[in-house]
Amino acid sequence: MCLAVPGKIVSIEGKDAQIDFGGVMREANISMVQVGVGDYVIVHAGFAIQVIDEDEAKETIQLWEEMLAHASQAD
Repeated sequence: MCLAVPGKIVSIEGKDAQIDFGGVMREANISMVQVGVGDYVIVHAGFAIQVIDEDEAKETIQLWEEMLAHASQAD
């Protein structure tokens, strides 16, 4: 199963961007979206596939954190 994860663009070089996923930095291709530094995007399989607003991104990140916390308690 693949997941699409929100992250914040911190730098852009050509068609690639460094994206911050809550302290974890990864590179993703941004050729399918029009973005700038500071924008939030949904990344799937190494490609930014959608631009989302900051509030939506933060809400999604919060939900991920809650699910991860719940999963770690179940162990």
